Amino acid sequence: MEGNKDEAEKCIVIARKALEAGDKEKAMKFLNKAEKLYPTDKAKVLLDALTRNGNSAGSGAYCRKPTDSTAGDKMEKESNTSATKETAKSFTKDQVEGVQRIKKCKNYYEVLGVTKEANEEELKKAYRKLALKFHPDKNHAPGATDAFKKIGNAYAVLSNSEKRKQYDLTGGEDTTCSPQGRGGFDFHRGFEADVTPEDLFNMFFGGGFPSNSASTFTNGRARYSPQYQNQTRRERQEDRADGGFSMFVQLMPIVLLILVSVLSQLMVSTPPYSLYPRPATGQTIKRQTENLVIDYYVSKDFRSEYKGTALQKIEKGVEEDYVSTIRNNCWKERQTKTDLLYAAKVYRDERLRRKADVMTMDNCKELDRLNDLFRGG
Repeated sequence: MEGNKDEAEKCIVIARKALEAGDKEKAMKFLNKAEKLYPTDKAKVLLDALTRNGNSAGSGAYCRKPTDSTAGDKMEKESNTSATKETAKSFTKDQVEGVQRIKKCKNYYEVLGVTKEANEEELKKAYRKLALKFHPDKNHAPGATDAFKKIGNAYAVLSNSEKRKQYDLTGGEDTTCSPQGRGGFDFHRGFEADVTPEDLFNMFFGGGFPSNSASTFTNGRARYSPQYQNQTRRERQEDRADGGFSMFVQLMPIVLLILVSVLSQLMVSTPPYSLYPRPATGQTIKRQTENLVIDYYVSKDFRSEYKGTALQKIEKGVEEDYVSTIRNNCWKERQTKTDLLYAAKVYRDERLRRKADVMTMDNCKELDRLNDLFRGG
């Protein structure tokens, strides 16, 4: 179970990084995985915030990224092939001039046509307009594919606060962005996007470009062609097949823990006390420890069985268990409050911030009381 907890924590870390990068679809995926592995308030808070604020990635199909050099070479070959075919397709003078404009840009702000003070909404608005204009399915002018890639890269860098800060420190000059460069479009070294241009486009528009080959738009909704739907269905079936074995492996430790727990209960006798009333074991009689005045519950035969040193040992165990429980609960309260404040900051949600502010933190207060007792002792 602890192994699943560690894996769940890793998934939450990945989800947070995805949120900071603007990839809410990836964040949702890893938060759901974290909940399946080891449910926590931390993942639940972020999932609730994502659900309330909507997923800007839309409901588009899941697009896989190349996982090795072979896949990357294949994509590059396909890109070169499509570039060759561009010359055989019609294009307008405005499209050629648009590509040339992007080609001559010296920095990413110029690519998107925004100032260095542009906020998140201005960046999104500029990207949406340019991405639709230069998408290879619509714009067949020579170099349109490279222009589309550069637009996506510009947005991915400038929409990431950390990358944007580092980018601004360089002065934003792109000396390789010139007609003499490789294809006229070499991106800044160290400022490549974390997602591909197509993935970024899918996040905004919920799938491929609205063309007859992939999908058409009706009343603002994407309606995918049968060929596209079949491809998506096959990908999902492959994911489920891969996930079946993975789920079996993940459940094995849980099954083993359940078996060990059952065997332990059969072999070990019931503890002489409980921190909470337990009618099933007869531990309903309330007592208090002499040192820290902690409530605990015992059966009717407890007083006759435990006296003197034996009673002191029992009460010491009660206090240690109680302090450990309070400490763990306090840690959970602090984590929940931290996650609420984090979600409130990411989504600018004042309601989440107020919810964090009014948390009573009862376990942390009790822990402070116990610490004061220890110091006084």
